[in-house]
Amino acid sequence: MSQIAGKRSPFAPRRSFALDEPYCRSLNSPASIPFPCPITRFHSKPFTVILILKGGVTDEQVDHVIERVEAMGLQAHLSRGTFRTIVGIIGDESKIVVESVRSIPGVAQVVPVLPPYKLASREAHPESSVIDVGGVKIGGGHIGMIAGPCSVEEEDRMHRIAEQVAKAGANIFRGGAYKPRTSPYAFQGLGEAGLKRLREVGDAHAMPVVTEVTDPRLVELVAEYADMLQVGARNMQNFALLNEVGASQRPVLLKRGMSATVTDLLMCAEYILSKGNPNVVLCERGVKGFDPATRNLFDVAAVPLVQQLSHLPIIVDPSHATGKPELIPACAMAGLAAGADGVHVEVHDCPEVAKSDGPQALLPEQYAELASQLKSLATLLGKTISPLPEKTA
Repeated sequence: MSQIAGKRSPFAPRRSFALDEPYCRSLNSPASIPFPCPITRFHSKPFTVILILKGGVTDEQVDHVIERVEAMGLQAHLSRGTFRTIVGIIGDESKIVVESVRSIPGVAQVVPVLPPYKLASREAHPESSVIDVGGVKIGGGHIGMIAGPCSVEEEDRMHRIAEQVAKAGANIFRGGAYKPRTSPYAFQGLGEAGLKRLREVGDAHAMPVVTEVTDPRLVELVAEYADMLQVGARNMQNFALLNEVGASQRPVLLKRGMSATVTDLLMCAEYILSKGNPNVVLCERGVKGFDPATRNLFDVAAVPLVQQLSHLPIIVDPSHATGKPELIPACAMAGLAAGADGVHVEVHDCPEVAKSDGPQALLPEQYAELASQLKSLATLLGKTISPLPEKTA
């Protein structure tokens, strides 16, 4: 081994690569930092992590970084240029503690090449997942049409709405029995009585039902009645709840948090998947913006982005995204055109007396018109709206 001033040289026998080689940009890199592409040219295995060293880093510091990497049982490959020095790491990424590596003298930045959401990533699962919700498929060209009131209400009204949305083309009925509200004085839902009513209405109209679960202690109870468990935006990062719905094995509708990034959403899905539950459907329902003209900012670009990064289906919720019935049809169509695997819309036959979120609900006849337009668009896109399961005696 060559020696420099009595020390092991960081340049031999390791292969060094010039930084003027063609640049590539990792889609999975959170910083999207360009780096040279000897990765596939010289190695049978890609780098799992790249260390960007500080400008003016010394040979002793470079040598120390490489020694620390090799002490973890990983391979280090040095790439030194005029203005930047990079160390590519090959091996088991789980051995790397990012905070510890970042604290090594001379290290400026630690850039994971592979996404942190291993199970949710498309790299781990190239084929798009298809989730079965009580006989209704979502994903892989199958469109889920979720519709119903915000909250479970009077029995007669629930039956009327279910009948009308099913006739229009909806294939999953929604209604909240437990409602996380901003005010503690607002209507909080009917609880277990609401779950029973939702189940009875769903069975009467041969529709699977989805409802929100707000507390880890309620998961088992809600799973007794619902075909799909919804984790709402406010609970997206309730990790105890994510672990519980993951253990339940029920399909989960995971809504994006109001201030969450796409990576945040996928990492929360990872919690559910890591518990052995592969049945996760993501939902883009708008994020907080600065313009009060709409309830939230509808991030339609998140739909194709998620589909690039993950195999999980993603649907859109234009009701919560906009908060305005007149904007819901256009945003629903935009979401489907962007590649969404379904549309979630709140519907009420008399919004002015709704227990919650009446102002953002479509009337049944408005939903019927929208559903007809969505069906035509789905056909144009080569997709199909999943039919309702056949009624059983």
